[in-house]
Amino acid sequence: MSSSTGAELIATTLKNLGVRVVFGLVGIPVVEVAEACIALGIQFIGFRNEQSASYAASAWGYLSGQPGVCLVVAGPGVVHALAGLVNAQENCWPMVLLGGSCETYQRGQGAFQEFPQVAACRPYTKYAEQPPCLDQLPATLIRAFHTSVMGRPGPCFVELPADFIRAPTALLDVTDHDRSASVPVPRTVIPKPMGPLVTLADPTWVTQAVDCLLGAKAPLVIIGKGAAYARAESAVQTLIQNTGWCFLPTAMGKGVVSDLHPQCVGSARSEALRQADVVLLLGARVNWMLHFGQRFNTNAKLIQVDIAPEEMGRNRPVDIPLVGDVGAVVTQLNDTLASRKSTPVASEFQKQLTSHIHRNKDKLQRLLVEETVPMTYHRVYNEVKQVLGADYHRTVIVNEGANTMDIGRVVFHCELPRHRLDAGTFATMGVGLGYSIAAKLYYPDRPVVAVLGDSAFGFSAMEIETAVRARIPLVIIVMNNGGIYHGVSPQEYDRLASQHQLPSTALSQGTRYDLMAQGLGAKGYHVCKPEELHRALSDALKLLEDAPQVHVINCVIQPGGDQKINFAWLNTEKQARL
Repeated sequence: MSSSTGAELIATTLKNLGVRVVFGLVGIPVVEVAEACIALGIQFIGFRNEQSASYAASAWGYLSGQPGVCLVVAGPGVVHALAGLVNAQENCWPMVLLGGSCETYQRGQGAFQEFPQVAACRPYTKYAEQPPCLDQLPATLIRAFHTSVMGRPGPCFVELPADFIRAPTALLDVTDHDRSASVPVPRTVIPKPMGPLVTLADPTWVTQAVDCLLGAKAPLVIIGKGAAYARAESAVQTLIQNTGWCFLPTAMGKGVVSDLHPQCVGSARSEALRQADVVLLLGARVNWMLHFGQRFNTNAKLIQVDIAPEEMGRNRPVDIPLVGDVGAVVTQLNDTLASRKSTPVASEFQKQLTSHIHRNKDKLQRLLVEETVPMTYHRVYNEVKQVLGADYHRTVIVNEGANTMDIGRVVFHCELPRHRLDAGTFATMGVGLGYSIAAKLYYPDRPVVAVLGDSAFGFSAMEIETAVRARIPLVIIVMNNGGIYHGVSPQEYDRLASQHQLPSTALSQGTRYDLMAQGLGAKGYHVCKPEELHRALSDALKLLEDAPQVHVINCVIQPGGDQKINFAWLNTEKQARL
């Protein structure tokens, strides 16, 4: 193994760390790093905006369980990529941001794109550092990778000074550095990183948890995206199957156990939370996505499984804390339950929820087949599911936009874990294209369909060109209602525009996202009716079998008019009254 520059040393270290793909946007001085990565067989995906590149890296971390790597230039590049760092931090996903910087000997002189990057990134990372010297560069990268995946996952930042990147060096068989050399010489062997350590919960607490659950009349298991990240699906499926307990998945916890499982009570979410007397949280935090615990049964006992001790008792007292890896702790629960030789029985709790589930499903079914032109969100989703057909269960759905995502969460069921990506804990708009690109790279043999609101799509629309250039096949459906949330009707738009009184949520009417996509090298479709959508999506999926092409369907849907702007999971009225 040899290396002639710092850039090649960085690339060699990344290769040894198992990095397969780097997302980023290059310029001086990091272009040499990207080229060195490409020379070693690491795929580099060059984005049009650092935000999207950083979002892609964060999604890769979630899907793979290994840090997603993002490479950007100094100053503005790092500032733009902060969006991905914070997104990864809030979602607890592993990611390493590599940011170029000015030469170390020019610090404090107003150098090119000089910026206090380490200090700026530190609040949003588990570890942020500049290597003290060139020979410490591999060790700094390794520490960032280790830190990113250990304990609660999260992002890290490593600064790459220009003089380190360009410095000539050689990897020699020495045990001590040649202090007389102008450039310190690193060791030959770059150690490979450890995987995440699997931690177990206190056995005494596990026993108490099992006693509590077996004594409950209405036990409810809530499955969060932490369980999906931990790849705990086998253990969780065993738990649900062997106990007969009802379960409720969060938006990105969907698929850890199939939404089609008879014990899934997602269609009676509010009633399940209201009635449950014991709640078992698996990798789900008691934050805004679970209404801060305020919609739980007031008298319910809470058993929480989480990798982070500091998460216990947040917003709602925890009766039994089980700190550890979700999969490992659920295995502990399964083993203890097996020793009790209990038999799963359909609970009265589940029977009580059945009427709510049937009523809500009947209501949903009526919405799915509603005949209107333009279409409603529900009718669009119904057509998508029908066209996907047998491939639906293995399709990765990327869902972004307030109403687009909220309704999609209800309509799109998941049968496999980590097959739904949405705005997540930070409710980040603009992740759609970055997530889609990362998902297709991770799942090369599975369809990736992004269903995005027109406002959300606008944040990252130029990344269509990125996907086209990288030959990454995607299907993107833009829900075009001419506005943020509900939009306004064409008649109302014309009236208000003429008076310069357009609401802040309005977007231009009739924007042809399909034509924009064609200009960027994708295939575009413009649809207004169910049969047009059916035909366009069928054509797009068929063409994907023959060529790696990007397909963008501009789908005109009904504006919401004067409806109240609201996001179903963000009802703060009750909290405000407290």
